[in-house]
Amino acid sequence: MKMKISPMLFVALTTIVLIMVTLFSAMNLPFGLVFYLTVIGQIMVVIMVYKVLTDNYTTDKTFEDFYEDRPIER
Repeated sequence: MKMKISPMLFVALTTIVLIMVTLFSAMNLPFGLVFYLTVIGQIMVVIMVYKVLTDNYTTDKTFEDFYEDRPIER
């Protein structure tokens, strides 16, 4: 049995890594650490985009539904 990992987990992990890059560079940590974390973050972005675009997600919403948090009166 194969466990399916949610694409939102990849989005969250990638966001955390890229925020860490920003913080580490602002704190003047060693260049090597920031550089390799940046490379890892870029690879994670590619994987994240692939996972999100190939996810088997379906919905019954259409453009006529507009936004869920602000429904249009019909």
